[in-house]
Amino acid sequence: MWKMGNDEEDRAESFLDEDSEGICSLSTTQRIYASAACLLSGLVLMFLSLIVFAVPIKFALLFTFGNVLAVGSTAFLMGPEQQLRMMFDSVRVYATVIYIGFVVLALICALWIQSKILTLLAIICEICALIWYCLSYIPFARRIVSDLMVRFCDTEL
Repeated sequence: MWKMGNDEEDRAESFLDEDSEGICSLSTTQRIYASAACLLSGLVLMFLSLIVFAVPIKFALLFTFGNVLAVGSTAFLMGPEQQLRMMFDSVRVYATVIYIGFVVLALICALWIQSKILTLLAIICEICALIWYCLSYIPFARRIVSDLMVRFCDTEL
């Protein structure tokens, strides 16, 4: 009648197991260090992007690559396969696709079109998509934010 265990619990148990080997066989300590280094590199790139904010193309490149590094840092902890499985879970598939789309759009606007206005608009949309994507990992966070936005932006009194 009731199922006692599920795949989510099994995956959570093997989150940092020594046996969970992905592309390479790193130890738990090595994976934690690699994840921290990747996250730190991403945060440094995002911070450096603020220094060159006046040049939107450089800003977009640094910010976007830093952003991707920071988001991808968790792949060292759980493995790239588990990371992709969680990213494209039915709960957050739309948030993931929108986020990746705006990352690609920001790079296209910065590298090929080289339009400062379009690049800044794409970066603003990328930030919003990243926030929405991150909220998908917190239970009920997107619903709360949606309700607050309706409440604060509603024109009815």
